[in-house]
Amino acid sequence: PPPPVEKPFDSSARRVTLPKPGQWAGIKRISVEEAIGRRESHRKYSTAPVTLDELAFLLWSTQGIRRKLASGIALRTVPSAGARHAFETYLGVLNVTGLEPGLHRYLPVEHELLFVRAVKNLGAALAAAALGQEFAGTSAVTFVWTTLPARMEWRYGEASYKVIAVDAGHMGQNLARGRIKCGKR
Repeated sequence: PPPPVEKPFDSSARRVTLPKPGQWAGIKRISVEEAIGRRESHRKYSTAPVTLDELAFLLWSTQGIRRKLASGIALRTVPSAGARHAFETYLGVLNVTGLEPGLHRYLPVEHELLFVRAVKNLGAALAAAALGQEFAGTSAVTFVWTTLPARMEWRYGEASYKVIAVDAGHMGQNLARGRIKCGKR
């Protein structure tokens, strides 16, 4: 059988239910053309917090599940070779309204956040993990993507690391084209 769509977690762990797709407040609809035309990179962020609705939208946009087909197979909002989706999303939360600062993990099947742990000096730890790029520790929330190679290995064997790199490139293209906006100015 294929590996599960999401890493297992303790069902008694602290979780936060996120606003469901289409129910988030304050998210305006814009055309793909306008999103691409307005795309900009930012390295300095507003001190304003990100709302839970904005975070829910970003999570759904980057790794949300549109439909679960079978055990171990789901269609997400982003492409993945063979619908294997090796990425797991972690968040370094520094300033999100209604959310405890610390390390969280996105649970795409439930569309919830799992509190992983508090991290002392989280901003500094994020900047250090980004090879000293200070902006990674000053945003309201920093997305950290990890992979579970077994999800790709199940289908692609030894070539799985190449396929994971291609999937990462697709996610990067979506971010660069402004389809996903990850910071406030």
